[in-house]
Amino acid sequence: MDRRELADFIRRCRERLRPGEVGLSAGPRRRTPGLRREEVALLAGMSADYLMRLEQARSPQPSPQVLRSLGQALRLSDDERDHLYLLAGHRPPAGPLAGAHVRPGLLYLLDQLTGVPAQVLSDLGDVLAQNPLAETLFGDICPPVLHDHGTDHNVVWRWFNDPRIRAAHPAEDHDYWSRLQVADLRAAVARRGADPVAATLVRRLRAGSTEFAELWDRHEVAVRRTSRMRVQHPTVGMLELDLETLLTPAEDQRLVMLTAPAGSPTAGYLDLLRVVGRESFAG
Repeated sequence: MDRRELADFIRRCRERLRPGEVGLSAGPRRRTPGLRREEVALLAGMSADYLMRLEQARSPQPSPQVLRSLGQALRLSDDERDHLYLLAGHRPPAGPLAGAHVRPGLLYLLDQLTGVPAQVLSDLGDVLAQNPLAETLFGDICPPVLHDHGTDHNVVWRWFNDPRIRAAHPAEDHDYWSRLQVADLRAAVARRGADPVAATLVRRLRAGSTEFAELWDRHEVAVRRTSRMRVQHPTVGMLELDLETLLTPAEDQRLVMLTAPAGSPTAGYLDLLRVVGRESFAG
């Protein structure tokens, strides 16, 4: 908790807020710039004495409930609210989820990444979009399974329930990827809180895979940001790919790029896949 910065921020937000913005009359005798301390305290449902101690950097750490009420009273934007929480020593509340909607700008960026496979994944592992090179690469490795009732595009589900996925990876890498998939999903589920979509996915995974259930019970957590993948393509052979993950402003989506390690044969294999495309391999 940064008391001095928190005190300054609250005081300045109060002083710049005009009475009319919160439904109050300015009146002829108002001398205080913005709202009076008592007015903000009333709007936030707290005592004026406690607000005074906050503004004088003399208060104990405010709870998230107090910060939520104070942020609403001060009409803070989402960015300002997050700043308030951070100054008070708390993690800001999660923002709205993007869901399955991928912004046009992100889709445009995806299309511009012609030299590397790239995908937009949800934090739960759903493939929301991918560029042509990723479709060429993973289309041969990860064909759709239409009877999975909504899980056919989820990479975690496919890893634990479709033997063809594992067959494309060296056996000695299986344990690493199993643990990483579960640990990353565990972190996403915790960020979402009481989310029915996440709960349903975990319930189905536990019911469908003993291995997943055992790993889930370990409660390992590791957000996947970078990693290396080895995958056996049916035409060009073994590919070694570095995975770089870029988070979008909405925490439930991420852009994943797969690049070839410097000096590796994989760079040439990716160029071959990009030139000939998926259709050339179909025959």
